[in-house]
Amino acid sequence: MVSEGILLGMGNPLLDISGVVDEEFLQKYELKPNDAILAEDKHLGMYDEMSSKYNAKCYSEFHPSCSVDASSTWTTSYMGSIGKDKYGEEMKKNSKLAGVNVHYYEDETAPTGTCAVCVVGSHWSVTCCQFVSCQLYKIEHLKKPENWALVEKAKYIYIAGFFLTVSPDSIQLVAEHAAANNKVFSMNLSAPFICEFFKDAQEKALPYVDYVFGNETEARTFSKVHGWETDDVEQIALKISQWPKASGTHKRIAVITQGADPVVVAEDGKVKAFPVEKLPKEKLVDTNGAGDAFVGGFLSHLVQEKAIEDCVKAGNYAANVVIQRSGCTYPEKPDFN
Repeated sequence: MVSEGILLGMGNPLLDISGVVDEEFLQKYELKPNDAILAEDKHLGMYDEMSSKYNAKCYSEFHPSCSVDASSTWTTSYMGSIGKDKYGEEMKKNSKLAGVNVHYYEDETAPTGTCAVCVVGSHWSVTCCQFVSCQLYKIEHLKKPENWALVEKAKYIYIAGFFLTVSPDSIQLVAEHAAANNKVFSMNLSAPFICEFFKDAQEKALPYVDYVFGNETEARTFSKVHGWETDDVEQIALKISQWPKASGTHKRIAVITQGADPVVVAEDGKVKAFPVEKLPKEKLVDTNGAGDAFVGGFLSHLVQEKAIEDCVKAGNYAANVVIQRSGCTYPEKPDFN
């Protein structure tokens, strides 16, 4: 049985504003296909326009725990920062419904973070995020007894790479706790710009990371930033897995997804490729959230101490389900065995 609070997630809770837009919209706001960026002043009008003109819908996004074993209530705890507003209230309500035990830091000066998910055809074109309140998370919140208790209870900890832009001190504190207490600590590369512009913070955390997740674009950016002079995903995964570790209790495993191409897993100096079930084109609805869904499925089996191949299968299943639905949503009950 999976124990209560076995998995702790930390990151940037966002309200996704998801809508199908057109090429004219992308050009107007200077958006590139298949990209993830931070919002600038020129993007601020797009959120209202998506809601009014493109009938966008809102979904709560709890990086990453929205997709982690929702059938087992309170197996997952989560911390991050939201605004004290209507969107924040929606985040709290939806997270409880998803079975996630959230301890949010609520800021009265900034609105809850939003993420515009612009879909063109059957491909998510871009996610343009306004983190706002997410950026205001305080390490003092983490240190409060009722919140640190979640850290102490967890046996597995997952932190999204985006959190490196917010509170690297919180990441370091949790990472060192995990290493000192033989816990499994994992992180996601999350986006190419994290690898490029937050390289120092990422390198500081990496020695503590037991599982590194990412996609092929993020992996290649990581390789370029570190001067490895290779675009071969298998070689990059192997190099990441062999990065020096602060603790020898757990080996490092690098897990790199490649869309419809095989998932690459590097451990013990070896690389394995796990095939992905091909989905007919007509069933592909919206690929937004596929990466986070994969990690959620993977973690749901990792906390049950399943073999790597079972974790990958669960991750592939979760990603396969989410890309057949609009927004980052799931059916009420999974049919995965």
